[in-house]
Amino acid sequence: MTATLPRLTSPRVPSAPRAAASVARRVTLGIPPTVLISFLIVLVVVLWSLVPGVFTAQSPVTGDTAQKLAAPSAAHWFGTDYLGRDLFARVVHGTAASVTSALVAVLIGLVIGGAIGLASGFLAGWVDSALGRLVDVLLAIPGFLLAVVIVSSLGFQTINAAIATGVSAVAVFARLTRAEVIKGRNAVFVEASYLGGGTRVHALLQHILPNAYRSVVALAVLQFGTSILIIASLAFLGYGDPPPSSEWGLLVASGKTYPTAPWLVYAPAVVIVVTVLSVNRISRWMRKTS
Repeated sequence: MTATLPRLTSPRVPSAPRAAASVARRVTLGIPPTVLISFLIVLVVVLWSLVPGVFTAQSPVTGDTAQKLAAPSAAHWFGTDYLGRDLFARVVHGTAASVTSALVAVLIGLVIGGAIGLASGFLAGWVDSALGRLVDVLLAIPGFLLAVVIVSSLGFQTINAAIATGVSAVAVFARLTRAEVIKGRNAVFVEASYLGGGTRVHALLQHILPNAYRSVVALAVLQFGTSILIIASLAFLGYGDPPPSSEWGLLVASGKTYPTAPWLVYAPAVVIVVTVLSVNRISRWMRKTS
């Protein structure tokens, strides 16, 4: 009798497309489809602000008067305005002003508010009391009203609207940062760090800040969408750059005077709403996963 030897088979190696699909599934695992769509929308908006010429060849400042107030079509996706300018081109080219000013506003609120909250929560004592009263005063003033007062003092420009929006957000960042720092300061692992010979600076840099930044980053993303909305509102009221600027809020304000051409209002308004909702959805997802 002869023994039957088992057949040796080579391991099955997945093909390149299957491997790529497997990697893509692992990357997107746990990310809801709505979050992926929101990331895609925000990516498109960012690309609009960086390379607007890739998305439209039309000029945002010159147009054909023979085509004025033309309805949306294949040639003009968002229609044309009262001077025959392509509205889609104006929206795309106006993205840079809206996105840049919103980023400036978030950076101002994050840096100043984060510094106030960090000093208040970590130093405590009379520093906490003094800075706390300052934050209470800022919170007592409606953010949009404070932004209007500041931009009226600085001048009617989009960058001034961004500064005003950032100042109005200082209190929000300060309050959250203070709460996160106090929570980390009283944690057991921070006390263990002190018992092990660690200094307060070491505990701050190695333990408190790494555990506090996630919530602050999620708030910064949320505030980015809020800043876009506030800056667009200021531009709508005439507190931004004057025409021929194509900032989103100014486009809505210019279009409301032409009720027979509703696309002049709806197109930039939809872009604003979709962008803000996408940023808010990303912020909520980040808070859940942090």
